Amino acid sequence: MFKKINFIFFLFLFQAVISQVSNDNERLKVGVVLSGGGAKGMAHIGVLKVIEESGVKVDYIGGTSMGAIVASLYASGYSATQLDSLFRNLDFAALIQDDIPRSSKSFYEKENDERYALTLPFDKFKVSTPEAFSGGQNVYNLLARFLYHVKDVKEFDKLPIPFLCVATDAESGKEVVLKEGYLPKAVAASSALPSLFEPTIIDDTILIDGGIVNNYPIDEVRAMGADVIIGSDVQVELLPKEELSSALQILEQINNYRTANDMQSKSMKTDIYIQPDISEFSLIDFQLYSEIFESGEIAAKEQLDELKKVSRFQNIRKEKVQTVSPQDTLVINHLIINDSLENYSRGYIKGKLRFELGQKITFEKFQQGINNLSATGNFKTIKYEMINNGHGEDLLLKLKETPNRTFLKIGAHYDDLYKSAALLNMTRKNLLTRDDVSSLDLVLGDNLRYNYQYYIDKGSYWSFGVNSRFNDFEREIDLALITTNFEQPPGVSLRNINFAVSDFTNQIYVQTGFKEEFAITLGVEQKYLKYSTRTLTAQGDEINNQSARIENDRVFFEKSNYYSAFGQLKLDTYNDRYYPTKGLFFDGQVNFYAFSSDFNDNFKQFAVAKARMGMAFPILKNISLNLETEGGFKLGTSQVTSFDFALGGYGNNLINNFVPFFGYDFLALPGNSYVKAYSRFDYEFIRKNHILFAANVAIVDDDLFRTGDWFTTPNFSGYAVGYGLESFLGPVQAFYAWSPEGKSNNFFISLGYWF
Repeated sequence: MFKKINFIFFLFLFQAVISQVSNDNERLKVGVVLSGGGAKGMAHIGVLKVIEESGVKVDYIGGTSMGAIVASLYASGYSATQLDSLFRNLDFAALIQDDIPRSSKSFYEKENDERYALTLPFDKFKVSTPEAFSGGQNVYNLLARFLYHVKDVKEFDKLPIPFLCVATDAESGKEVVLKEGYLPKAVAASSALPSLFEPTIIDDTILIDGGIVNNYPIDEVRAMGADVIIGSDVQVELLPKEELSSALQILEQINNYRTANDMQSKSMKTDIYIQPDISEFSLIDFQLYSEIFESGEIAAKEQLDELKKVSRFQNIRKEKVQTVSPQDTLVINHLIINDSLENYSRGYIKGKLRFELGQKITFEKFQQGINNLSATGNFKTIKYEMINNGHGEDLLLKLKETPNRTFLKIGAHYDDLYKSAALLNMTRKNLLTRDDVSSLDLVLGDNLRYNYQYYIDKGSYWSFGVNSRFNDFEREIDLALITTNFEQPPGVSLRNINFAVSDFTNQIYVQTGFKEEFAITLGVEQKYLKYSTRTLTAQGDEINNQSARIENDRVFFEKSNYYSAFGQLKLDTYNDRYYPTKGLFFDGQVNFYAFSSDFNDNFKQFAVAKARMGMAFPILKNISLNLETEGGFKLGTSQVTSFDFALGGYGNNLINNFVPFFGYDFLALPGNSYVKAYSRFDYEFIRKNHILFAANVAIVDDDLFRTGDWFTTPNFSGYAVGYGLESFLGPVQAFYAWSPEGKSNNFFISLGYWF
């Protein structure tokens, strides 16, 4: 009550002064203070909306953490209504987690990110953990775009509304008041909550969240020249031990030790103190934006009479409000990269950015380039400043390389073909030269496999790669499906036999990308194939008279080296490999087989061409449709059937020309040419839970395209209904599939990422 009486007395005294003075510099000046509080800080927008409606003119504004984010945007010229619209349309989960769009990743990066369940830095035979949950890159990108129109304002008191924010020196623990510099970087420093976001470095000082030392900078805002302080406080009091039941609550408690006690005196210094009821919300409840915004609005309206008094005493003539909007386009003329980089060249960085200097580009394309750099995982922080040079922008790119260059990656998988498997990966960056990455997968389980990749990444320029893999599996199949190189011996009445496939493949290739989503690959390949069975060794004499041979109690149908040149064109804009809801896909490849060790004495040069294309799109809320078509054929008169196509089974990672097809078992439908169409409905009935219905039809035979039979009605069809779950180990999928014409049914299970 005493504070309120003093405040009213102050207003009447000030009215007497301003009635005699018309100079705007002498009128009542209002400062606004916004506290930190994570997601709870979105209540500030509701408070600012009511302040505007009351007619109060804000002369100074300052904040900490989320309060700094809201305050900086308001200081730059956005109205509260505009801020409300901006924040309502943000995907906060993607922002905080630094989710990088799949389209920003190279084809190599897509494969790696969709294979491992866990990635840990591995240095000197010690496993370490990341410094923070997020690098804060998406938040920084957002601030850079929304504050682009004031990027050249280096002194924050020159903004449309003078502004300041507070950060903490991580080394000394001292408060740092930020009043100048590059505005997005200052705000990022103020909001770098420890363990959630990585620190921000300004002038060689490591800065973290200002809420640790000063979560409500009232004295700093008053020192700017404010006569009246309006404060919005979304902090919570220290919790009793009974309520400290989660890591998040303990983190918030630690952050509030000092500031909660300080608020007892600071609230008394605040002329109009607004405290929204945010007791039901946590630091990360960004998905509850509407409720949090409303809590701020309600609390501010309780002070509406006091706010209107301030407005009347300000005696401000209403003027047309000048609005601002996020930047759409820009022109970057020069790229300036810090010279402290050791392992990545300018060509690598420019190739990743993928925009032309001196050309007008959209802000979306610019941030796509930043995302491309971020997706590599090679940079701990990517901070940048844009400086006006009179004709466009100089982009000052400040990159800090990730100190860890060796990583241990782990995955697990089960499916009906390869059975159970554990994946151990060791990835080493900068193994031989700058810009390179080396990766070795070792798959342990029912079928031993390995996959080695070495890649020198030059972005949109020509990159160089080496692949080596060994793949092995066994399957019970219909004897009639064995290649025509082997004829069933007299007296053999078996229907099914054990069929083993071993594939050892080595590739050397060059690759370039363009239009962000395309990749062209040219290379040479050596492939050693073995097809064998243990079932028919009792018929040894008859078999040895055929082209198949018995060695070490196994019958071999194929045991040759093949040497080929290949070319591939690939487009992939699917937003998810396993559950795409939008995007396009194309993968076309041609292999020309020039030489062979010719185990079966029937080799002639031939080629194999195949292509797959598809699209995914939403049709209703949470319901999407994925349509694909594919086909392949062999060119030449060679009698080699080891590269024929074989349809059947379910999988995302089948090797060579084995093609998944619902309704039939693995390798059930052979032929040297085929055409297939596929569709799948995906209903995400609960977040990350999917009901799936799929249908596919195909024509499979020899020489379809030569005879024109691919125009005929499909002779094979299959359907499947299933369930999918997006888990931390990767997709979990179960399908029941059947075929009407074959009167067969199958049950397929897949657990974890395919590899």
